[in-house]
Amino acid sequence: MNAYDEYMKGIVKPMREELTSNGFTELTTGEEVESFMNELNDTAFFVINSVCGCAAGLARPSAVQAVIESEKKPANVMTVFAGQDKEATATLREYLADFPPSSPSMAVFKGKEVVGFIPREQIEGSTPEDIKARIQSIFAQM
Repeated sequence: MNAYDEYMKGIVKPMREELTSNGFTELTTGEEVESFMNELNDTAFFVINSVCGCAAGLARPSAVQAVIESEKKPANVMTVFAGQDKEATATLREYLADFPPSSPSMAVFKGKEVVGFIPREQIEGSTPEDIKARIQSIFAQM
């Protein structure tokens, strides 16, 4: 691992932990994503995490609060980290082929079907309450 990779690993650690310490399962390889998706028969909420402060700083806490406060929740809450776990993110994006790559972003799956997608454009510049409401609206339709 080069110095840049080591530096970034330290920088993103709290960004990862903001989700993982709140019950999100992080997938870091393409094989992990493929295995999870192959076995997915119920619902899953994915946060495609990102370093971007303007949107990711809103996305993570909004996602956490949406899960905590929702009556209807997905069976699985998952995350991949764009720009860090590139293979995992690329593999997940194969399941999101109808949507342009966007990070941060969020997707809700029912089985392998995407039933909701929130791109960066709907996160950046929004309030945490608005983002949480968008997520919860998708959860309610699962």
